[in-house]
Amino acid sequence: MLRRTMAEFDVKAGLQHVLKRIDEVLLQRPKEIQAAKPLLVAVSKTKPAEAVIEAYEAGQRDFGENYVQELEEKSRHPDILAKCPDIRWHFIGHMQSNKINKVLSVKNLRMIQTVDSEKLATKLDAAWSKLQPAPTDPLEVLIQINTSGEDVKSGIEPKDAPGLYQFIRSNLKHLNLRGIMTIGAFGFDYSNGPNPDFVSLMKVHNSICEAHSLASDSVLVSMGMSNDFDKAIEMGSTVVRVGSSIFGHRAAKA
Repeated sequence: MLRRTMAEFDVKAGLQHVLKRIDEVLLQRPKEIQAAKPLLVAVSKTKPAEAVIEAYEAGQRDFGENYVQELEEKSRHPDILAKCPDIRWHFIGHMQSNKINKVLSVKNLRMIQTVDSEKLATKLDAAWSKLQPAPTDPLEVLIQINTSGEDVKSGIEPKDAPGLYQFIRSNLKHLNLRGIMTIGAFGFDYSNGPNPDFVSLMKVHNSICEAHSLASDSVLVSMGMSNDFDKAIEMGSTVVRVGSSIFGHRAAKA
């Protein structure tokens, strides 16, 4: 079954297609958008280790996982350990307090993108301080913001995000707060104009940068997935999380 799945999808071609599209959008992005080239996080949830390795061998290094157990299993997979020494894992799912130690023990953990409360941030800070006592090696995190207001989505309200940013930045020395992220509502019709979730997140980004006298490109903005990462980049996204466009790319028929 796995062989048929891997033959059906061309991960390398999917990755190349996404990278090419990113470059195209950057050329078209308005000059007033002061943002760095986006970091591509390949979302490998539910995909086999072979798919991760295929993307890694094609040059991809940052991978995102939504589920703690799957992140644990892949990060310990013998083939991934042997063939992907420089892999960087991003946790992009809902973080439960009782799963913190499991996530933080993941080898090559790069970032947790879903911090949405002072309570969770404080627990992450305390747990990381035990694993890495030196504050010179803080854990990279993003604040998750629920821009769509949907009950089914995690994240802090946009109006409360600057306060959480201030709290983490001022009090939690074992966390390196890199920026903000949103998932947003699915299926937005772009014929109606800009995505309101992206507009909302960029407003929060601007307010944080102004309040802390920060350059806009020093605060990461993680927004955009397979169906809208190009639109997100146009608006200033500096991290895009792409899964199906990479791992679900159909191989060309002979």
